[in-house]
Formats: sequence, C-alpha cells, structure tokens
Amino acid sequence: MASPRTITIVALSFALGLFFVFMGTIKLTPRLSKDAYSEMKRAYKSYAKALPGLKKIGISSVLLRKIIGSLEVGCGVVLTLVPGRPKDVANFLLLLVMLAVLFFHQLVGDPLKRYAHALVFGILLTCRLLIARQSDDRPEREDSREEQHVNDQEKNKVKQS
Repeated sequence: MASPRTITIVALSFALGLFFVFMGTIKLTPRLSKDAYSEMKRAYKSYAKALPGLKKIGISSVLLRKIIGSLEVGCGVVLTLVPGRPKDVANFLLLLVMLAVLFFHQLVGDPLKRYAHALVFGILLTCRLLIARQSDDRPEREDSREEQHVNDQEKNKVKQS
C-alpha cells in the first residue's frame, strides 16, 4: 500500500497540474472562456504598463501573457503526467511564476480578491515541493534512534549490576 506521503504528492501533483493547464489555456486562447480570456488580456496590459522595463527589452503584454500561459500549461502537463524529478522542476518553475504574478498584482494595486488564487496556489506548490523533498530515509533514522535507546538501556543494566 502506498504511504500517505506518496498519496499526498500524487493528489497535489494531479490537482495542481490540471489547474495550471486550465489557467494557462485561458491565457493562451479564448476557446474555454471568452470572458476570462479578455480579462487576462486586460490584466496583462496593466502589468506591462506598470513595468516599463519590459517594453525596453522587447516584451509586450501579449508576449508576457503567452510566456506565462505556456509555462503554466507545460509545467501543468509535467505535474499531471510525468513521473519523477521533472515534477519538482515544474513545481519550482510554477512557484516562481506565482511569485511573479503576486508581484504584478501588487504592482498595479489589485485588491486581495483578485490575487487570492495565486497566493493559495503558491502555498499549495510550496507544500507539495516541501513534502516531495522530504528525505525518504526518515524511518531509518527513527529505527536507528530506537536501536540507540535499546543499547543505552542495556548499558545502564550492566552498570547497575
């Protein structure tokens, strides 16, 4: 039977992956929701206006939206379907994207309700990464502690006699 740690990682990976595929797709195409797509276009225009340095290096609001949307879709697919270490890399990239999105929202002065999802999913990505990076040899350490405790008890018995 799978450990609770494994079940948690798989469930978080799958749910987060699907969420980011969905959100990235909304940023890239109006096929899922025309209203959400137009809202994303408007939001990324305000982000690009607030960061004039992006324009200087040739990144328009459209390019910024497509870069972030593509990263979300690609990393979401990896989180959902690809096993092993690539999930951690995708998790880390999505965490960086969430930090950038939070920065953009703060920069333009959006209220909390506009970026609460980024905050929540950033926390979930952090939790998934921390759980995934926990050492698998933790039970071995506990076993060695128990053996140490038994050895210490035996030594105390010998000293008392």
